Formats: sequence, C-alpha cells, structure tokens
Amino acid sequence: MTTLVVCLDRTDDVGRKTGLRSPVVGWEAVRALVTDVGLADPEDSGVNTLLESLRVAQDLRDENEEVVVAVVSGDHESMVSADRAVAEQLDDLIADYDPDSAVVVTDSAEDERLIPIVESRVQVDSVDRVVVRQARDIESTYYLLKQFLADEELRQTILVPIGLTLLVFPLLATTVGPAEGAAAITTVIGLFLLYKGFNIDERLTRLARGTRESLYSGQVSVVTYVVAAGLTFVGLFVGALGVSGLEDTSGIVIPATRFAFDSVPWLAMAALTASAGRLLDEAIGDDPIRTSFLNLPFIVVAVGLVVRGFSAYFLEQQGQMESFVVPANEFLIFSNERFVMGAGERLALYVVTAIVISLVGAQIAASLSGSSGEDERSDGGSDAGPQDGATADGESAAATPDSGAVPDRSDPELTDGGAAAGADSPADRDR
Repeated sequence: MTTLVVCLDRTDDVGRKTGLRSPVVGWEAVRALVTDVGLADPEDSGVNTLLESLRVAQDLRDENEEVVVAVVSGDHESMVSADRAVAEQLDDLIADYDPDSAVVVTDSAEDERLIPIVESRVQVDSVDRVVVRQARDIESTYYLLKQFLADEELRQTILVPIGLTLLVFPLLATTVGPAEGAAAITTVIGLFLLYKGFNIDERLTRLARGTRESLYSGQVSVVTYVVAAGLTFVGLFVGALGVSGLEDTSGIVIPATRFAFDSVPWLAMAALTASAGRLLDEAIGDDPIRTSFLNLPFIVVAVGLVVRGFSAYFLEQQGQMESFVVPANEFLIFSNERFVMGAGERLALYVVTAIVISLVGAQIAASLSGSSGEDERSDGGSDAGPQDGATADGESAAATPDSGAVPDRSDPELTDGGAAAGADSPADRDR
C-alpha cells in the first residue's frame, strides 16, 4: 500500500522564495527544501507545513507503509491557473507512483480549496491543517469570521443593519444634524434589538398561523375576537374623550383614573365577548369544557367592577365626580326613600358585588365540571356493570354447592388455599 503525503501550496510561495519548480518529491528533496524556505523567510508558516509533511511521512514509515512525500505548488498569477497547475502535477505524481491513498497537509484556508482536486484523483484519508502556535488566535478568528460570513441568516441579521446605518447616518447628518441623526439611528437600532430580543417575529408568525387555522376551521372565536377588538378601540376612544373633558389638572394620576373609569365598561365587554367566543368553541367541540373557560366571564365582570369602583372612589375624592344619588322607588311592597351614597359606600358595594360574582362563577364552573365528570363515570359504570355482575354471579355460583360449579384450580396458591379452606379433612368426615 502506497500513501502519498502531499503538501499543498496554492499561491506558489515555495517557488517564489526558492526559485525551485514543483513538484518536489522525495524525503531528501523536501528536507532540503525546508532549509531553503527557512533561510529565505524564517517567518513563513510554510516551513512548519513542510516539517509536518516529513513528520507524517516518518510516522507512516514506522507503521511499515510505503510513503511518497511531495510538495505541489500552484501559480500566483490567477486562481484558475494555480488550480490547473496543481491538477497537472497531481496527475504526474499519480501516474509515476500510483498511490492508493493520500494525506493532505495545508496551512491556510486558501490551500484547503485544493482538497477537492486531490479527492477527484485519489482517495484522501486525512487532512492535516498546520496552525502555528503563535498565530493560533488569529487563525481561529479568521475561521470564525469565515463561518460567520457563510451563514446567510447571520449576515442578514447583523451586516444588513450595520450597512443601512452607515448609509443613512450621512444623509441624516447633512439634513437634520449629526445629533438628531445619531439619535434617530440609535432609536431604530434599539427597536430592532427589542424586536429580536423578545422574538416578536416568531410571535407574529404564530399569531398569523393560528388566525389562518381558525379561519379555515370555522371557529366562532374568530368573529368574537374581531368584535372584541372593535369594543377595545371604542373603550380607548371613550377613555380619551373623558380625559380630554377634564379641566387643567397637574400630574397624570387623575387623567389616568378618569381614563380607566370611562373605558373599563367597554374593555370588560370586549373581554366578555372574546371569552364567550372561546367558550362556544369549547362547547361545540367534542372535549369537555374546562373549568377555566367557564369561570373566565365571571372573573372579567368581577375585575371590571373592582376597577370601576376604585376609579370612581378616587375621582369622587378629588371632586371630579358627584356622589351617587339613589332615587325613591316603589316596587310592590318594597319602597325606599331618596338617599345619597358616599364614596366609601359605593366602593364597598362594587367590591362586594365583584366578590359575589366571582364566587358564583366558581360555584357554577365547579358544578358544571362535576356534572360532566359524573356523566363520564356513569357511562363507565354502565359498561363495567355486566362484568361486575358476571363476576358476582360466578362467585355466588362457586359458593353454592347445588350449582355444581367447579372452581378454577389453575393457580397452585388458590388450589392449596381452596383445599385448605373449602374441603373437609378426613378427620372432620369421620366426626
């Protein structure tokens, strides 16, 4: 078995520094070439590559293999001519020595481009890349950058924003000023980083996919979600109108409270509409309705009442809202006189009502989920009833002497136990 240990030099550094023509074949010839290249340029990494080729050849000879060590160089004029020159030299080596396999030794990514040419002519068993220890960090950085530039997604994510920034900043600096341009670019970069950091693109993709599936499946919640979105916009608009109607007030507490007071009924209706659509989808489906969907409408109403009550309390305390007046009413035998409800009393009424509604919702959800569970258990019991009855009848038949049933004695433990428990001993029969 003949192994070709070939040292690749695509840019013909060896020929330019020593004046020798490649290929250089043989142990002594390559060994002399090491001295010539080292004297010409001691800092060249090609010296280490040549020494590595000799070391690999020596190791293979120690394993009783026939080794041919050679140095193949290209052409520094153009890459095409360099690759063709390497191909011709490899053809000559293969024709002269007929190797069974090859071990390729390189020292750079540029030389590794020649590996497919070697593989197309002879089997390559190993590729040995020599990295000089002093330049290991620089070489590793080069390969990391090369791998980074090969990844299309990373290029689009990092290089495209940097390129746009370098193009847009001069335009903004000349039109609106350097400070404004830098502020605008920084804002855009910050938004982009937040967009990527919170995976908003994936969230939007999942939302679009879910919406498309809901439309194709004909779910009721699609319509209710659209209605809920409309009610939400109405609530925001009504809240904004309430804030605009306020007199000049300092701070943001009173406007925010007024906005919450005016918008919370519409927002609560939007949440109720969305939860009702989801509840209808669950009811139409084959699976039993989950307790969370049953309890959600009551929780929405309770939270809306609490927010409405606290916002009304704060507005009344600040003099932005009049006290609630209960008019005189008569209904059958019930009647009441006109009275004014204070801020604390109205807040207590809202809170108590919210607690009662939440408790009623929890009770209704628990009762409905319990009834569905009982229905499932009753169905299972009807299916298992005949088997239990059959078992009971079998036991009664086995226990009754007149039935003539023979107990199963396939199990030795049951047989022994049955004999000990059910059969009479000879002494008992004698008695």
